[in-house]
Amino acid sequence: MRGFLFEKMNKIEHIGIAVKDLEAANEVYTKLFGKPPYKTETVESENVSTSFFKVGESKIELLEASAPESAIAKYIERKGEGIHHIAYAVDDIKLEMIRMKAEGFIVLNDEPKKGADNKLVCFLHPKSTNGVLIELCQEISK
Repeated sequence: MRGFLFEKMNKIEHIGIAVKDLEAANEVYTKLFGKPPYKTETVESENVSTSFFKVGESKIELLEASAPESAIAKYIERKGEGIHHIAYAVDDIKLEMIRMKAEGFIVLNDEPKKGADNKLVCFLHPKSTNGVLIELCQEISK
């Protein structure tokens, strides 16, 4: 079964980085990449503000807590700023959730939820993925 997790996934969709101050982090990453974020948005359901940078075909998502009870606030409190998750694009998130459960992964959502950047998302618990929080994401049809 080695490597089976990735056979149904299309690509790394983005890497999520937890930050304390989104505005300050945007300045750093704008200097780093030589261009500003292409998108910023607030995801009320997750209590986060986000910005996205395009780097070639990849994306970097910066995440700032918008409430003290958010997962990002708790993450930064425990571990500090840094890589929070790796997101993989999938064609059918509901089927992938079923497949992940059948393969023994701990899926943190019963149903996909609306995430940032026009995506449906769900997460796999790091306990079942060698310590890495994995996000599955599917583009929402327009």
